[in-house]
Amino acid sequence: MIPPKTATFHDLKGKSVFITGGGSGIGAALSEGFLAQGASVAFVQRSDATAFCEEMAEKYGQTPLFISCDITDIGALERAIDEAAEVHGAIQVLVNNAANDERHVVGEVREDFWDWSQAINLKAYFFACQAVAKGMADTGGTIVNFSSISYMMGNAGYASYAAANAGITGLTYSLARELGPRNIRVNALAPGWVLTEKQLDKWATPEALATHLERQCLKKHLVAQDIVDATLFLSSEASRMMTGQVMAVDGGVVHVG
Repeated sequence: MIPPKTATFHDLKGKSVFITGGGSGIGAALSEGFLAQGASVAFVQRSDATAFCEEMAEKYGQTPLFISCDITDIGALERAIDEAAEVHGAIQVLVNNAANDERHVVGEVREDFWDWSQAINLKAYFFACQAVAKGMADTGGTIVNFSSISYMMGNAGYASYAAANAGITGLTYSLARELGPRNIRVNALAPGWVLTEKQLDKWATPEALATHLERQCLKKHLVAQDIVDATLFLSSEASRMMTGQVMAVDGGVVHVG
């Protein structure tokens, strides 16, 4: 579980928040972070998150709304957003967090894999933004799109994922310009290497960790709370005049701008 909240954003209390992939990994930390602020949280993911919801209910006295959904099914994603709005009111904060960074080499990629990767890592982001923007049209709102420093570093081993994350940045810039007159803010958050259980199980060898830490200005590894705090800031009125920006939270590996 994440450590105690490090800041309180009073305006997030009671806000209707929708998170993709909000029941595991960084997504679960995000859901808990918003619950700790008093927000009404709804989230989607494919795997069962009932146990997580029960844990959150016991801890915060409020049960997040879990909707089982494959975000590559755009119709199902739109219905989930509608359901969340019916329960908690129109979505005021959207966090596009769900992603899949499955490793691949160029020669082995087939069209079906490419389409699947783009559907998860980019297409669903756009249609989630489209869906919530309808409800935000009258009152405004905030959207946080999760990108990654991976494409900025030019890393090998996941060209489709890197391409999608570069697309997320472009999408964020364009939507910020288009939706700004409706008082809808759109920013991107680009995490560095956050040591989730998945990362530790699959790729975080001692050698890889040491090499990556050498690239960071700050010589300590990222944890989920680092990403939660930045997301809460971008979702709150503390960042009310920030839009169309990319915030890298990576210990100082890349420079945005």
